[in-house]
Amino acid sequence: MAQDRPAPPRHVAIVMDGNGRWAKKRFLPRFFGHKAGVDSLVKVVQACIDRDIEHLTVFAFSSENWKRPSDEVSGLMGLVLAAVSRYLAKMGAMGVRIRIVGDRDAVSDKLRNAWNEAESSTLHNTKLTLNVAFNYGGRWDIVQACRKAIEAGVPAAELTEARLSEFMAMSYAPDPDLFIRTGGEVRISNFLLWQAAYTEFVFSDCLWPEFGERELDAAIAAFHERDRRFGGVKETPAA
Repeated sequence: MAQDRPAPPRHVAIVMDGNGRWAKKRFLPRFFGHKAGVDSLVKVVQACIDRDIEHLTVFAFSSENWKRPSDEVSGLMGLVLAAVSRYLAKMGAMGVRIRIVGDRDAVSDKLRNAWNEAESSTLHNTKLTLNVAFNYGGRWDIVQACRKAIEAGVPAAELTEARLSEFMAMSYAPDPDLFIRTGGEVRISNFLLWQAAYTEFVFSDCLWPEFGERELDAAIAAFHERDRRFGGVKETPAA
């Protein structure tokens, strides 16, 4: 008798690393790697829908990425605008809800307006929530949550982990079950520091533009092999 298929992770987070190296291997400017990375993201979004994953959170632009060369940063901003224009209707038809996570103050009005359009036009979609972390940092998230808690008048004695979680940028989503980083680096780079306390990590040597269904399935298979105890001990059945 066939075993039941294991439940998929509800929430997958991905650091989409390796775009620049992918382009360099092909003697192309870094921008073309980022462009190929967007195409890869669209494919992975569909793969997550096919696997009944509820939330996909991707690290699109960190608060530290402003340190990159100005032409690369400018190109990334333009690419985001182009991606919204090119893929928004498709994402909507796929049943994807788009949510932008991060500090919006530093980006242009044009980019903020594009984000607002993406969020409002996909508001009622339920197949998958795509959380795009842009100008986001885990430390920023914790600080902004503390500030909001203070502004809300939460007394220090009542500021528990659960209460502070209500003010985090992704309070609407479950914490990630699976965290994938592509590109061969083995660090989390200030991504979802609060939310990843009990997340399972998979680090892949695959460069992000080459990441697809096979690599996603390999990461999910690794996730299913983990013994998730959340700090506790599982009871051993009596003989």
